[in-house]
Amino acid sequence: MSATSEKLKTLDISPVAGLSRKLCEAAVALRYEDLPDDVIRNVKLLILDTFGVIGAAQAAPGIEALHARLRRWETMGSATALLGKMRMSPPSAALANGAAAHALDFDDIHDEARVHSCAVLLPALVATAEDLGSIGGRDLILALAVGAEINARLGLTCFNCLDHGWHPTMLLGVMSAAVAAARLLRLDVDSTLGALGFAHHLASGSSQSILDGALTKRLGPGFAARSAVMAAYLAKDGLNGPHRPLEGRAGLFRLQERDEVYPERLLDGFGSRWEILKYGFKAFPCCRCCHSTIDLGLQFAGRGIKISQVEAVTIWQPAVNFRTVGLPYDPGRDSVVHAQFNAAYCFARALHDGKVDLRTFQRPQIADQAIAALTRRVKVVMDPDMDPIAMGPARVSVTLHSGEQQTLESSVLLGGPESPLSDKMLIDKFRFCLSHGLGTESRHADAFADRVLRLEDETDVANVVAAFPSGLTGEWPLAR
Repeated sequence: MSATSEKLKTLDISPVAGLSRKLCEAAVALRYEDLPDDVIRNVKLLILDTFGVIGAAQAAPGIEALHARLRRWETMGSATALLGKMRMSPPSAALANGAAAHALDFDDIHDEARVHSCAVLLPALVATAEDLGSIGGRDLILALAVGAEINARLGLTCFNCLDHGWHPTMLLGVMSAAVAAARLLRLDVDSTLGALGFAHHLASGSSQSILDGALTKRLGPGFAARSAVMAAYLAKDGLNGPHRPLEGRAGLFRLQERDEVYPERLLDGFGSRWEILKYGFKAFPCCRCCHSTIDLGLQFAGRGIKISQVEAVTIWQPAVNFRTVGLPYDPGRDSVVHAQFNAAYCFARALHDGKVDLRTFQRPQIADQAIAALTRRVKVVMDPDMDPIAMGPARVSVTLHSGEQQTLESSVLLGGPESPLSDKMLIDKFRFCLSHGLGTESRHADAFADRVLRLEDETDVANVVAAFPSGLTGEWPLAR
């Protein structure tokens, strides 16, 4: 045997052989009765939050055009695009709802794993549930719990996914959502493994969309949700995918993650130690890498500092955050995504406005000349002493025209496990999202929220979908 053949043979023998099957066995074995009360509660809050951010995306750039294209191609189907209540095929409905769920970058996130889960999971599962019919609320809760747990654990396993050039929400989300949809379809281990294999075959999601401020970034979870539905149904129909999508020589760990993985994190304590409880709910509709910086900007604003007093600002961030949101801000790009993924812009807005919300990342605000002038005095740098893959740390130093210098730092992310949003804050966010996007009155938003928070009592998820406020009468309104 040649040296090359020997090397290839060695590469094909994985130290984690059989991990893909073991993951599917764990997913199939889980039952609703195995879910602790706090996990069930968090899953319902994740679902509620996702419905809210979908509603808020009504006028988000790119969403109307996507729905218009899908309308031209599809006039009927067994699932629902929530914005406009259009009937579509399950894959297309998952695409439409997934894109809307991530359109404002306001959706849930597991900070350490760096994954947005429900923007992929809920659209895939709701489309599957509608197509199947008579899927109860408990079935949806269980399937989403399976998917969210796997997605977080894949993110922890593939700890440097974003810095490798992938968007973890897409790459890992499609695999997690395919297993979750398989669970809703009640597939056995072999077929679930087929769904996982199909999903890896369909997986994609370059982070270049983030770096270039492109709308493909917000459409990505929709494509992942669509592929997850396809993967699960094709596996149900007996088409087989690769059986080593994680550990194979051309599997996720080696091909996309360059063998920089912690495979033991995937199943350690699965079903007894829940990563679902560590998901965070965003207080600000932008990249999570900017949230600590925004928090510090708000603190400086609370001290009474005005942008007219500022001579210079330096923002220190960990390596991955810096490479994601550390570029100079360019208002000439007229890109909402660029603003959402720019630490200088987010800090300037927080300091100037004393708040950051959905209106912060709309036109014409993103081209405000006063803000642009301040961003030119902001320097974002990488701090080599910070954990390079940490999400939370940030330090900001503000130098005033008087020569005075003030410095603040933070490592706690608002909305995360260490500083969670209260139930009231989450309901207020949900109300604001539906009002912002759909013009929904608070009483109607509250009625829908109450229904989601009692989801385990629902006998058919399709009834919940039907109750979602559409906010539309006739043609799609002009985008703001």
